[in-house]
Amino acid sequence: MRLTYPACLYPCEEKEGAFTVEVPDLPGCVSQGDDLANALLMATDAASGWVLDELESGNPIPKSTKPELVKPDKGGFVSILVLDMDSYAEKYGSKSVRKNLTIPAWLNTFAEINHINFSQVLQDALTSMYQQGA
Repeated sequence: MRLTYPACLYPCEEKEGAFTVEVPDLPGCVSQGDDLANALLMATDAASGWVLDELESGNPIPKSTKPELVKPDKGGFVSILVLDMDSYAEKYGSKSVRKNLTIPAWLNTFAEINHINFSQVLQDALTSMYQQGA
């Protein structure tokens, strides 16, 4: 799942070339970088962590505001962060939930013969449904 969020970037007064980044749709999500590229990278990481925490806690994630509606404070500008939540969760996600399931015996036999990972199939199907808004 890929998400986009507008971010407000502000030049740092303390260090030339550095930027502070705020993500208005994610309360308290603020980051900083030594230059523009690093600031965007750090903000993407912070926003991804913020969203992953909400997902793992079972909370809905905030909808993204249209970038043209975001008005930064004086001296700031808006950029878009792109979050690849699948990659981020694979690398940093830590919470798993065990689920039992019931399937017909013939389907179980088929899956075992073909070395099908039940957990992966269920995760793939649920992720696809989630992305489609089902």
